[in-house]
Amino acid sequence: MTDPFHALADPVRRALLRTLAAAPARVVDLAAAHPISRPAVSRHLRVLADSGLVEARTHGRERHYALRTAGLQPLSRLLDELAPRPPFDASALDGLDLEVRRTVRDHRAAPPADLTEETA
Repeated sequence: MTDPFHALADPVRRALLRTLAAAPARVVDLAAAHPISRPAVSRHLRVLADSGLVEARTHGRERHYALRTAGLQPLSRLLDELAPRPPFDASALDGLDLEVRRTVRDHRAAPPADLTEETA
């Protein structure tokens, strides 16, 4: 199996993936959208298939290619690792959320300040 990062290094293969993300396509249709030969597109699709990013199905004499979203998992994991993290853990906000809710509840339960001054 080819490394998916290697497969995505080529701009033609990235363009093919973008096309296949919209819908499955035949090789002839994919080749028509690029200024390279159909055999060259087939070689690019073979690299993408070997890396697990696309799958091919034979329908009669034609091969139809579709994006394999499961093949994108290594890429997603790397991007998740590289994404900036908040400077604090999200669970640290739980206490703040509780305090805000408590303050809102207490504020709603307390009589308005104008009424307490008039009754005094």
